[in-house]
Amino acid sequence: MQKQLLLDLTERAGWTGAQAALGLAVTELADIPMWWAAPVALALASAKSWVAGRLGRAGTASTLPAAADPASHPTGI
Repeated sequence: MQKQLLLDLTERAGWTGAQAALGLAVTELADIPMWWAAPVALALASAKSWVAGRLGRAGTASTLPAAADPASHPTGI
């Protein structure tokens, strides 16, 4: 596998895991039904993408640096 693909995969998996864990933690701490974890995680994912789109590389929602971001170096597949 290409290094950039592995970095992208790791970034996405890491953020997804963190958002899911935070969604579960919020529902547990707020003492609300567990099914709310999915909408909470969705809101966290949206917020992360919005922030990354303004602070990260322009035109992407990636938090990877431009040198490692696959969107910065398209392979033309």
